[in-house]
Amino acid sequence: RYISTFRPSVKQEIEKSKAQWKTMGPAKVAVPSPKNFLKKHSKEPKLPARKKEQDSKKLPALSVPRRTDHPVMGIQSKKNFINTNAVAAITGLPKKPQRIYVDRRQGDKYLLETSGLVPKYIKKKDYGITPKYVTQRTEETKKAQKDYETEVLECLKKKAMKQLSDEERENLLQGLKKNWEEVHHEFQCLPVEIDTIPKKLHKAKLESQMKQLEHDIDVIEKHKVIYIANK
Repeated sequence: RYISTFRPSVKQEIEKSKAQWKTMGPAKVAVPSPKNFLKKHSKEPKLPARKKEQDSKKLPALSVPRRTDHPVMGIQSKKNFINTNAVAAITGLPKKPQRIYVDRRQGDKYLLETSGLVPKYIKKKDYGITPKYVTQRTEETKKAQKDYETEVLECLKKKAMKQLSDEERENLLQGLKKNWEEVHHEFQCLPVEIDTIPKKLHKAKLESQMKQLEHDIDVIEKHKVIYIANK
């Protein structure tokens, strides 16, 4: 077996440094004094010393009578509460009974005012008037739409775009419909039996033309504003 030539020197170095760490930590450490032992409650936080309150003799004013206070005696009133209550009951306005409703003949009673059955909303001053925030939002939407249209027009002018007039759009639409009728008439004139390749290709060509014309007609009918590029 192979043995390194440096084995004795490495072994000697390890034995030299091993003796220093035979204990937990360095060999020579200052040992704490036995007089400095941990006392009970020594690690608890200590509160600051209590200060003596100044003006301790002056007590705050209380809103309730003290225990040592005595009620004032000997005060009498000459007011006749019976007659006063009778006059107030006779001259006072009668109390209006609250309006109620029941869901069935022997059902529980509920207040009518808070039930939502009374159309009180029609008596409001602003009933039927559009709220200010709705009007403001509508104006902002119109303004934003107008700004957008102006920006689009400017962009189209820069790109040399032209808007088709209503007359040109109608003429274009009628021309597309006329072309579709011609292609459809030619399609209807095809023979019933299509057994050759040229006939099949011709039929497929007519179908694709009709489909493209139908797509163009649908696009023009759906969009009232159409722009075309100037060549």
